[in-house]
Amino acid sequence: MKPKSKVLLLFSGGLDSIIALKLLQEQKNIEVELVFFRLPFNGGYCNNLSSLSNFSQTQTTKLHIIDLTKPPLLKKYLEIIKNPKHGTGTAMNPCKDCKIIMLNQAKILAKKIGAEIIATGEVLSQRPMSQLKHQLQLTEKQSKLQGKLLRPLSAKLLPPTQAEEKEIIDRTKLLDISGRQRKKQITLAKKYKIKYPNPGGGCLLCEKDYCKKLKDLIQHQPINKIKPEDIQLLNIGRHFRDKGKIILGKDQQENKLLEILNKSLKHIFIPTKIPGPTAIYENKKDLELVEQLIQAYSKDAKPTERKKFSKFKI
Repeated sequence: MKPKSKVLLLFSGGLDSIIALKLLQEQKNIEVELVFFRLPFNGGYCNNLSSLSNFSQTQTTKLHIIDLTKPPLLKKYLEIIKNPKHGTGTAMNPCKDCKIIMLNQAKILAKKIGAEIIATGEVLSQRPMSQLKHQLQLTEKQSKLQGKLLRPLSAKLLPPTQAEEKEIIDRTKLLDISGRQRKKQITLAKKYKIKYPNPGGGCLLCEKDYCKKLKDLIQHQPINKIKPEDIQLLNIGRHFRDKGKIILGKDQQENKLLEILNKSLKHIFIPTKIPGPTAIYENKKDLELVEQLIQAYSKDAKPTERKKFSKFKI
C-alpha cells in the first residue's frame, strides 16, 4: 500500500482554517498535522490554546505550537515590525512579512516531521493587505514555496501546485472561494457539522492607539532588550513618558498585574497607598512626576487635574 503523504496546515482555529482541514481530510492517502503560531499581538480565539488543543483532539490531528511571544522568535518578529520589508496596513500591521516569517518557520517544522506539503486557510481577495493574488504570489516567492503552497479554499482560482500536478492532492475536491463574504464557508460548516468561533480579538497591530504605545517601546528600547512582559504591559494601564516610561494601573486588577509583571522587569515600583493607581517607572528622575500622576489619577481627583499631564501621555 502506498504510504500516506503528510500535509502541514497553518491553523488559526478560525472558520477558514477549519474548512481547509476538512477539505484535506477528504483527500485520499493524506495525513494532516496542524501548526498554530502564537503571536504577540493577537487576541481572542487566536491565542486560545486550550480550545485549539481540544479541537485537534476531536479531529485526531497532531497540533504543533510555534511560540513567537518568547525569545528567540520574539526578537525576529519585533524586527519585522520595526523594519517591515513589504510595508504595513493602516497602522503597524506588516501582514505580508508576518505571513513570510510563519511560512519560513513552517518549512523548518515540515522538514522535521516529514511533511511534503504546506497548506493554509487563506482565501483569495479576502484581506486586501495580504491576500490579493499578487500578494499571495509574493509570500510564496519570499518564503521559497513557489508551486508548493496549497490553499484548499481558493485552489481552483490559483495555479496548480506541484502536489496537484503529481496527483498527490485531488484538485477536483478543492474549492474556488474568493472575497470577504463567508457564505460558502458557513454552508460547509453546517455540512460538516462543526462549530467555529466568531472572529474575536484580532490583530492589535491594526489598532492605532495600541500602536502608539508599541512604537514608543520600539523607539526607546533595543529590540534584543524587549521582554515578553514589556509586550504584555502595552495592554495594561495608562502610559506616560518623560525621562523614562511610566505606567499607572487603571483599577485593582491592573494594579496587581503591574506588580506581577514588574517582578521580571524590575522597574521602580510604587504600590497604591490611597484609592488609586499603582505605578511602575524606569527613571528615578521621574519620581516627582510619578507622584503627581498618582494623585491626579486617584479616586477622589477631578478629571480636570489630569489635563496638564496630557503632554506626557503616550
